[in-house]
Amino acid sequence: MKLYETALSHRSITEHNRESNERLEYLGDAVLGAIVGDYLYHKYPGRPEGYLTEMRSKMVNRQQLNDIAIKMGLRKLVHYDKYNSLLKISHIFGNALEALVGAIYLDRGYDKARQFVYQSIIAPYMDMEALEHTEINHKNKLYGWANKYGHQLEFELVEEEMKGARKVFTVAVVVDGKIISTGKAYNKKDAGQMAARLALEKLGLSEHHTSA
Repeated sequence: MKLYETALSHRSITEHNRESNERLEYLGDAVLGAIVGDYLYHKYPGRPEGYLTEMRSKMVNRQQLNDIAIKMGLRKLVHYDKYNSLLKISHIFGNALEALVGAIYLDRGYDKARQFVYQSIIAPYMDMEALEHTEINHKNKLYGWANKYGHQLEFELVEEEMKGARKVFTVAVVVDGKIISTGKAYNKKDAGQMAARLALEKLGLSEHHTSA
């Protein structure tokens, strides 16, 4: 069905008479947010609004959805420019998953979309207890570490280049004057978060590790 083909079509190949999935991604993002919000509201009846908002952010953050999409096998199904190495490390698979939710919503309605999200995304791939303790803002975590242990931390834009019609930004994490890691993405915010995540891994601060 063309709707689902569109959901799995990244704009890097839309010159081949395909419509890109960006509009469906926009719709799917809104539908997914509503479904997850409803899920959390009923799952945690005693929790305040701030907790629910934070948990929703963790459930639908771009890296989380991209990881789930890859585990679901969408990497093999998404149509994109496979010669663009940057796309392979971006969030296009998670974006396609959102577009797929949007397509199901248009094709089958809200209830079927909710059923898909519950049965195919939340139940098999989201450990709610683990998510409670997950840090999703890598830059904030890195700043917290630097402040606690007296390190000088900076995020520096080290390169801007054109990839086709779009700018690509490279951001470096600099600790005490030394570059620890770099991240590359289509906007500075994502590049910074990617660089911060790699820095946390190199410093032994990711997930369950601690370090001074």
